[in-house]
Amino acid sequence: MCTAFVSIEPAAAVPVLLLSVRDEYLGRAWLPPGRHWPDRPGLLGGLDLAAGGTWLAVDPARRTAACLLNGFGPAAPADTRRTRGRLPLTAVTEGGTGHLDLTPYDPFHLLLARPDGVAVTSWDGVRAERRELPAGLSVVLNDGLEGRAANRADSERISALMASRADHFRARFAAAPRPEPTGDGPAERAWGAWLPIVTGDGLALDEDAALVQRRDFGNGRIWGSSSISLLALGPDGLRYDFAAAPVGADGVGWRRVAD
Repeated sequence: MCTAFVSIEPAAAVPVLLLSVRDEYLGRAWLPPGRHWPDRPGLLGGLDLAAGGTWLAVDPARRTAACLLNGFGPAAPADTRRTRGRLPLTAVTEGGTGHLDLTPYDPFHLLLARPDGVAVTSWDGVRAERRELPAGLSVVLNDGLEGRAANRADSERISALMASRADHFRARFAAAPRPEPTGDGPAERAWGAWLPIVTGDGLALDEDAALVQRRDFGNGRIWGSSSISLLALGPDGLRYDFAAAPVGADGVGWRRVAD
């Protein structure tokens, strides 16, 4: 149940803010953000050691980021399937994925964020749809933009958990002063009132609305939030903060990845 919140305020000093929470089976190995791809040396992102890709790629020079969430729908043919984790790398380098044949990829939602706006491409295994996000606060879930993808989770319980998370945190972010992370300083100064919300808002890890979560499926299979990324994209620069989850609301555990 990965989640991305996007705040777009075109007149603000920092027009685009992106929060990405990655959820995964916690036994899946990964590395924190770095320059992990020799063929794309300018890019930063966490490395998925299982498939070699990433869930979020950042190009500081272009002030561009791409965030990937799994979708629902028919899987790609097994004999031609490619990892979705290369898509963020392609998107930030080549300006999107519209030129690609998507049939080798399982369903996904891909956000491409720039200082002048954010677009979401959704692929359901049959059809691709691209949407520019409006000004204000938007949320993208595995059930799609605002949870309204044509193909959604088969489980009513899973869909209800995503909706509960979206509703709770949309209200909390909307009620808090919008940060403008410019200049130097630690994460708690840059992200202000948003940081305690981002780190879980005091909810237990197993609550329905939890943004940072843990779910025990037995036999050692623990599903949960493995990392949190915060990005601020403006005309004068990009700020990228990262933390392994869970992380304390006091700001300890955050790492400044890029300016």
